[in-house]
Amino acid sequence: MSGPSVAELRRVAQPPGHLERRNGEHWAGVLYMRRLSIYVTWMMAKTSVTPNQLTWVMTVAGVAAGFVLALPGLWAAVLAALLVQVYLLLDCSDGELARWTGQTSLAGVYLDRVGAYFAEAAVLAGLGWRASAVLPDWYTVLGFAAALGAILIKAESDLVEVARAKGGLGAASDASAGQFRSGLLGLGRRVLAATKFHRIVQPIELSLLALGTALIDAVTGEMTATRVLVVACAVAAALQTVLHLISIMASRRLA
Repeated sequence: MSGPSVAELRRVAQPPGHLERRNGEHWAGVLYMRRLSIYVTWMMAKTSVTPNQLTWVMTVAGVAAGFVLALPGLWAAVLAALLVQVYLLLDCSDGELARWTGQTSLAGVYLDRVGAYFAEAAVLAGLGWRASAVLPDWYTVLGFAAALGAILIKAESDLVEVARAKGGLGAASDASAGQFRSGLLGLGRRVLAATKFHRIVQPIELSLLALGTALIDAVTGEMTATRVLVVACAVAAALQTVLHLISIMASRRLA
């Protein structure tokens, strides 16, 4: 079955400026995954597969990564990291296919957000489960607490648009996120953003960190590195939940 060339597909599915969107593209997408995803999109464009079907598979891959990470052994951490890469690949490709086929929809946006919620929570919960000596123990609790924090952080962002819609306003501009009523708060946000500490609870970075700690644990014969990572994720998630809420309330996104 004939279809578009990769070059034709890229012009529509990866339009100029798309990869440079503020907060719209993950570093791994810009660095390497968009170079690969366009070929997956090219293959999918020759089939009857829909963008939303790709999104469902993406979600399954992300959730499966969490379940696999919960298993013992270095191989489980390797497979979980690979599944997260599949999750990222399909997260890039579903939007590209939607743009090419003209099948963009609110349902697609919604499913994509749900998939992100599920994947992030699953990987954090799986990490806590993996670190546990007995089930459940405090590491299990910390993993699930970090998962809840990650969901709340995403919900805080999404609820900005809910609040604006209920108030009869359009979507908040990217610029408004960086505009604060207090100069000190603005400076604090920029300093924290520069540390990138928030990325520790995101599936791509977390799966790589979990792989690193699993390798250390395999060498030492203990679970210390993984357990330190679980504690760090729980602390980071708790801090982000509070600080992100303060950031939103202090910014002009709700103005």
